Amino acid sequence: MDLSWALYLAFCAVPLMTLLPLLRHEGWWVRGFEFPAMQITVVTALALVACLWVFGWPGGWGLGLAAVLLGCTLFQLGRILPYTRLFPHQIQTARQARPKDRLNIIVANVLMTNRNAGPLLDVIHTEAPDLILTLETDDWWQEQLAGIEADYPFTVKQPLDNLYGMHLYSRLQLSDPRIAYLVEDGVPSIHADVVLRSGTRVRLHCLHPAPPSPTENPTSAERDGELLLVARELDVCAGPVVVMGDLNDVAWSASTRLFQKISGLLDLRIGRGLFSTFHADYLFMRWPLDHIFCSGDFTLARIRRLGHIGSDHFPIQAVLQHTPRARDLHPEPTASLREAERAEEKIAQVDADQTALP
Repeated sequence: MDLSWALYLAFCAVPLMTLLPLLRHEGWWVRGFEFPAMQITVVTALALVACLWVFGWPGGWGLGLAAVLLGCTLFQLGRILPYTRLFPHQIQTARQARPKDRLNIIVANVLMTNRNAGPLLDVIHTEAPDLILTLETDDWWQEQLAGIEADYPFTVKQPLDNLYGMHLYSRLQLSDPRIAYLVEDGVPSIHADVVLRSGTRVRLHCLHPAPPSPTENPTSAERDGELLLVARELDVCAGPVVVMGDLNDVAWSASTRLFQKISGLLDLRIGRGLFSTFHADYLFMRWPLDHIFCSGDFTLARIRRLGHIGSDHFPIQAVLQHTPRARDLHPEPTASLREAERAEEKIAQVDADQTALP
């Protein structure tokens, strides 16, 4: 094989990173390509430039390849654009500070094997959030965080040594808290109402589904099923709702967008930035895995990614303000009939898999 054909094949392989996730295949080796959209955009754009530089302005097959590379670059840019300041906010900015209506949240995946709690405790002391959701917390982490309970008297604790431990600490009253295992044994979720200082009750759902990966689940069925089970049960018209956690999925993936459409919740990132929380140690391998979604009766006072705490995730912080009249300003994401049917198919698949277990 001569060099030109080798280069053609190399350039042809690049678009597969964009095209594979368009398949509905749930295998981890397909769904994994949804995560690095920014990185794939850069690689595809560089491949387009290199193709034109090596071959000049090609004709025939070369022209077709250049068109495919250009199309893939534009497609990936289109996925990322909503998570930049070039796009309108999906949730409006709070115009007036009303402290009694505010909910200051931090979500922190601590990395279970991280044995330095000091940076997280410093963050909690400095930011003084109302709610702290910690993920991957085991018994050791529960002991390290015991000191904050004087300020956070309302707690829900589920320490585990399998990377799926979960703790919720709150300054505000928690009502009817429960721990559920929606899809998989050993993968909990926390559900509760938090009572704002104004007296408003906000329904909380704290999630950390297992990702599709060769070491976790071979497909995305369990992760997608958990997200959609929660989405189907939400009624955003009945009162304010917040869903938060490490969803092991990126904001622009088909599964997260379907979750939004079924739930009717808003994404704080849209129009503001990526706020990539993983991987904290590798600048060029980052994407947004930790999320906070809310119903349309909130406005946003602040969202930001916090500093390094020794984990492979950065914490993310959001300050929401309950603003009932804002519902009229926020078009609610809605699913088409086909999308709703696809969601029900995914949920039915998870139910069938659970029924088949011994």
